[in-house]
Parts: sequence; C-alpha cells; structure tokens
Amino acid sequence: SFAYFTVKDRLPQILTRVIDTLHRHKNEFFEEHGEKGVEAEKRAISFLSKLRNELQTDKPVTLLEDDLPDAALWNQYLDYQRNLSNGNGEPSWFQSPWLYVECYLYRRIHAALAQNPPIDNFDVFKEGKAQNFFESQEAVIALCTYFQELLKNIKDLDEKQLQEELFKLLQVSLWGNKCDLSFSAGEDSSQKSSPLQSLENMIPYILVNDMEKLWSLLVNSKKRNTEKSNVRVDIILDNAGFELVSDLVLADFLLSSKLADEVHFHGKSIPWYVSDTTKHDFNWTIKQLQSANHMWMSRCGINWEGNLKKGVWVYRDHMFWTLPHDFSSMAEVAPDLYADLQKSNLLLFKGDLNYRKLTGDRKWEYTVPFHQALNKFHPAPLCSLRTLKSDTQVGLKPGQGEQIQASEPEWMVSGKYGVVQFDAAL
Repeated sequence: SFAYFTVKDRLPQILTRVIDTLHRHKNEFFEEHGEKGVEAEKRAISFLSKLRNELQTDKPVTLLEDDLPDAALWNQYLDYQRNLSNGNGEPSWFQSPWLYVECYLYRRIHAALAQNPPIDNFDVFKEGKAQNFFESQEAVIALCTYFQELLKNIKDLDEKQLQEELFKLLQVSLWGNKCDLSFSAGEDSSQKSSPLQSLENMIPYILVNDMEKLWSLLVNSKKRNTEKSNVRVDIILDNAGFELVSDLVLADFLLSSKLADEVHFHGKSIPWYVSDTTKHDFNWTIKQLQSANHMWMSRCGINWEGNLKKGVWVYRDHMFWTLPHDFSSMAEVAPDLYADLQKSNLLLFKGDLNYRKLTGDRKWEYTVPFHQALNKFHPAPLCSLRTLKSDTQVGLKPGQGEQIQASEPEWMVSGKYGVVQFDAAL
C-alpha cells in the first residue's frame, strides 16, 4: 500500500533531511548561542538518528517523555492503540495505523528541538517553505494580478459572473494543494506557471464537484443574515507557499464579493508535515507580499495586513490540529475548538491530511457517502478541497473509482485528481 511505501521510504527521507538541515545550521547556532547552541544541535541530531533507527527497524512506538502540553493526550492515544491491538503486541512503526505513526513522527521531530533549548524555536522545515514560496513567484504574481484586476469591477458583476469567479478561485485553491512538501519528501513542488490558464482542462480531474452547493450555501447565508449576524467562513489551512497564497486570495474574494463578512484561518501550532502553515508562515507570507516590488503583490499584502488589523480576518491555531485523532473525536478531545467551529457558516478543509482525518483514514468502499465517513463530525456545513495523495476516497459514483483504477493504478496518490466535496451537516 501507499502507507507502507510512506513509512518505509518517505518518512526516513524526511528525517534524513531534517538531520541534514540541523547540520547545515551548526555555524548559525554557534554564532547565536555559542557552545550551548552546538551542544543542543548535537543532542537533537542524536535524538533524531535514534528515531530514524526505531522507524526503520519497526520498533514499538514509545510514550512521549517530554513535558509539552499535549504529551498526556499523545500517551493516552498510545494506550488506546495498544488496546485496539487486542494483545497482539505493542503498536510499532509498521504494525499501526498509518495516520497515527505519521503524525507521531512529526510530533517526535518537534520534541527533538523543543527539548533542546536554545534551538527550541527553530523550524526545521522553514527553508523549504520559503523556497516553495520564492520558486512559485510567477504563479503568485499571475494570481495577485488577476485578483487585483478583478477587484476593480467586482461591484459591477452580476450573480452569474460572481459565481464564475468564485468557482475559478476555488479551483485555484484546490489545485494549489498539489504543492505539498511532505508528499515529495521535501523535493521541489512549487507552482511554476499561472494556475488560471489550465483550469478548464482540469475540470475532468475533479472527481466530486460540489461547487454549486457551496455557492447556494453562501448566497442563502447572505440572504438570511442581511439583518442579523455576520456570515463567517473558516479555512482550515494546509500548506504554506503557493497554496497559502491561493487560500488568501479566495478569502479576500469572499469578503470583497460580500459572500462572507469574516474569515477565520486555522493553522498548525508546531511545524508539521514539512510544509503545513504555522503562524510564523502565515505572517511571513503576508510580509513578503507587502514588501514585494510588484505592484499587485504588494497591494495584496497591504490589504491582507489590513484585514487582520480590522479583525475581518482572524488567524488562530489549536493543539488539536497536531494530535493523531481524527476529527470525529474533536467534540470530546477539544470541545472548545468544536464549539468555535459551530459558529461558522462554512468550514473549508484544505488538503489531504485534513481529508484523512475527516474520514478516519479508512480503506472505505469508494461509494460510501461522505456524510457517513465523517462519523458524526458535523459542527457546521463543511467542504473538503483536496488533491488525492493517499489511498482513501469516499462519495464516488458506482464504478467511478474502478474505472480510473483500470487505466491509472496510481490515481489515488498522484495528486492528479481532486475533490470539492461538501457535507451540509444536517
């Protein structure tokens, strides 16, 4: 399975890159922190080398020994996994659910640094994320230019034209999800050309396309809420780099077209899955755009900074997004987050990891309804924008999956196909 390939090949590659990154920053740690920095780097590398060995030799998964705020929850989850194995030995790297061991790996990478001050705030994935952003410059410029031109006459667009623009930007945000560094084990995955050019050709690759449902939800929320409260859309972010820019453009469009009054972004509280967005990445991206010497890029950055200051954009992170639990246990494990999401009119979940957590990462029959796979996770109407990079997919028409499988055995993991999959949460 793809899970086996990931744990056997991709995860050790990612660990090797992390170790290499720390090696390369040795001088910088010395300049900033003296001998203490170098000692911390050595300890972190030795911790990570040991971790790589445990992974490659299929050792049992061990309890976390750090005192970070989420350690108790992780250790409870390991107990839960032990109970699931019905006494068939300890959960180990190759004998456990893929989602669990993969999340566990990133949590252990975080611990390697967090336990070794003074380098405890160093993000081992930061360079890769920045590189992805800079290598996607042309696509970023094309998107910002398109969007700023659109804003000039957005007030004159009729409903049909607004819908067309929403669909375009939803698709840009969907295909932006191809730029995923954990998927390429950190290899280059930037967006080189303008994604707007090829949208028409990409439509056949959207296996579930619920954009119409999103449109009617937003339009109806708007009508219902004219007097009362704000229409709020939440975007549960995935990758930094080009994908994040495409999400920010979509969010700005929702406000500028008055389809939403506020947008809440949810990022990761620790470096995660190589390219996932943290608060630092979010702010850094907006700053990069602001200071760009391209008129429309900097206009976007300035406007977005303004949205944050005005409070119509809100960024937040929560420990739950970097736990191993799937979302069906959010109400129990993180009731505060669940209650917050219930205040939203629409939740947009970006990317593959969010999809795996929405559906419990099971090997479902392709035709199982999305609503059923969500396993009672229904805080608000929600939609997954995801390119397929793991072997779980639900809500397809009878025969649809089998038909693609016949000609493209790798269809579920190639990132070539996508879904815009909606659940009304009733």
